[in-house]
Amino acid sequence: MKFSTQEEYGLRCLLSIAQCEPGQSKTIPQIAKEEQLSHPHVAKLLMLLRKSGFIKSVRGHAGGYYLAMEPKAIILGDVFEALGGRLIEPNFCARHSGLSHRCIHEGDCAVQFVFAEVQEAVDRVLQNKTLANVLDVSNRSKLKMVERVQRMEKFQKRMAGT
Repeated sequence: MKFSTQEEYGLRCLLSIAQCEPGQSKTIPQIAKEEQLSHPHVAKLLMLLRKSGFIKSVRGHAGGYYLAMEPKAIILGDVFEALGGRLIEPNFCARHSGLSHRCIHEGDCAVQFVFAEVQEAVDRVLQNKTLANVLDVSNRSKLKMVERVQRMEKFQKRMAGT
């Protein structure tokens, strides 16, 4: 079981836009450069996010993309659904029935029970996390990085002074 790169990169693009200052927006080239993705790939992801109502776009010279709502209102489960759907779709067994038109375990499938339980657990986590939660983690991580760099610079200055 895994999330695809589409979900990961889509969330990273959304996070990049969320880090804009109020009243600012980001362009496809800016996001592509930050995330080291191709322009067409970023454009595709932003189209999905825009169609789902998470971001809005402004055309023109000063145009770009910005959040359509506050980060605390953007539920990660909804974002992942927009980018790629659920891990285990309700019709999973019908699509993977083998040589038969219907699954031979349709009435007594223990595997489907496990898949449903996994999906419920994933849904529970993702429906309780917002973009604001991800921003908090990202900001703490950046702060730790800045602190590490500052400590390293102080150490290097002390070493140069001896």
